[in-house]
Amino acid sequence: MVWGNRVFSRYLFSDTPGAAIEPAIGRCAGYPCHVLGFALPQFGSAAFAAGGELARFASTAEQLGAQSLWVGDRLLAAVDPTVGYAGGDTIPEQFRACLDPFTALAVAAAATSTARLGSSVFVAPWYPPVQLARQLASIDAVSGGRLTPGFGIGWSPEEYQAAGAPFDGRGAQLDEILDALEALWTDDPVRHEGKRWSVPESWVGLKPVQRPRLPICLGAFTPAGLRRIGRRGDGWLPAVFVPGAVSIDALRAQRRVIDAAAEAAGRDPANIATHVRINVAPGSSVSQVADAVKILAEGGYPDAFVDLMYVETDVDAVLGWVEKLVA
Repeated sequence: MVWGNRVFSRYLFSDTPGAAIEPAIGRCAGYPCHVLGFALPQFGSAAFAAGGELARFASTAEQLGAQSLWVGDRLLAAVDPTVGYAGGDTIPEQFRACLDPFTALAVAAAATSTARLGSSVFVAPWYPPVQLARQLASIDAVSGGRLTPGFGIGWSPEEYQAAGAPFDGRGAQLDEILDALEALWTDDPVRHEGKRWSVPESWVGLKPVQRPRLPICLGAFTPAGLRRIGRRGDGWLPAVFVPGAVSIDALRAQRRVIDAAAEAAGRDPANIATHVRINVAPGSSVSQVADAVKILAEGGYPDAFVDLMYVETDVDAVLGWVEKLVA
């Protein structure tokens, strides 16, 4: 599938639409090919970094060889959460402060020229579709067509309450907002009538640079969420953990659900990319993260990005990791 001037699939990017390209699970100079990116310093004390630090990180990371830069999305950290993070009872302290992800992407877009810019993930039901479509089309425009937005449904009832969004029926809300986004990015005039949102027939001339629309990546691990990716997603956003929890078998089992749903919907599973988030725990070493990248690439998942929010907060310290991992 062609998005803008890049082939967007389970393969490495080509700047020529339709050009023959090497499979992502091939070999480069005897080593597994990989596309390696990094999360922008956005959470915890990094959210308060001095002016220009985010732009400096993005620019320097790209110069060092980072091929993608990513943001996450958190509104708040409940003092007494109904549901904790990742199935636990608590919420990480880092989530108490979060630089706005749209702002972070816009800054990174202005500071870079080649790195792909992604989100893993925007919690879609928090946002009205017209505003969300405009924000993302704008970022795609100022970046020259480098945006890869990812969407999910979140897990915090308190965040939904604060956003004025119903927590129940999150999957249905995601489907509806994706319908609305597709219409807003492709039709003109556009009209949407749904259960939660409606857009009267209107001219909405701002469209993404990428055609026919922005790629839609989705984060999911439940069977229903994985099947949604197969039916309508252009990319999947799983996560692994370092140290110790990089299971190629688990990724393949989830990917089989996606592929079966894609085939049932008459789609080619090869056109659904996978971008793996590597969450790095405190105390982890550079070599452990490098090993995880290698395991993923050799297992057929060469497109990954590293999130160091639990390890480093200083921009120069994070850039030190970038330099070592892309070497």
